[in-house]
Amino acid sequence: MTRYPTPSRMQFAGATLAMALVVLASNVLVQFAINDWLTWGAFSYPVAFLVSDLINRRFGPSPARRVAYVGFAVAIAASLLLAPARIAIASGLAFIASQLLDIGVFDRLRRGTWWRAPLVATLFAAVLDSLMFWGIAFGGTEGPWLTWALGDLGVKLAVGVLMLLPFRLLIGRTFGGAPSAATR
Repeated sequence: MTRYPTPSRMQFAGATLAMALVVLASNVLVQFAINDWLTWGAFSYPVAFLVSDLINRRFGPSPARRVAYVGFAVAIAASLLLAPARIAIASGLAFIASQLLDIGVFDRLRRGTWWRAPLVATLFAAVLDSLMFWGIAFGGTEGPWLTWALGDLGVKLAVGVLMLLPFRLLIGRTFGGAPSAATR
C-alpha cells in the first residue's frame, strides 16, 4: 500500500470549498442556455475533475473521496436553495458517481506518464456524468435537452483536455514541493 502525505486542515478545506463552488456554479449555470446545444454549466463543471485529480495525485484516493463527499454535501445543500430540486438531485447523483469513477480510474493509472491518469479519468467520468445528469434532470421533458447533453459532453471533453495544462502546472505548486517522480 502506497503511503501518501496527509493534507492539512487548510488544504482539505480549500479543496472542499473549491469542489463545492464548482458544483454550485455549474448547477446554476446549467439553467442558462447559450444556444440549442450548450449551457454555461459545461464550462465550469470539468474543474471539479481538476480539483479531485490534484488531491488524488498529492494525497491519494482516500482524501480525494473525502473531498468529493464533503463537496457533494455542501453543494447539494446550497443547490437545493438556488436550483430546481430536479437539477440538484440529478447533479448530486451524477457528481458523486462520476467523481468516484474519476478517483478510481486516476488511482489505477497514476504510475504512468503525468497526463494519462487525469486525461483518461476525466474522459470516463465526463461521459458518466453527462449521461446521468441529463437523463435524470431533463429526461422525459420537452426542450432541446438531448442536444444540450451532447454539447455539454463535447465541451466537458474539450475542457478536460485543456485542464491538463493547469494540472501539470499545479501538481508541484498547489501543495508545495516539486512534483514527484510519478508526475514527471
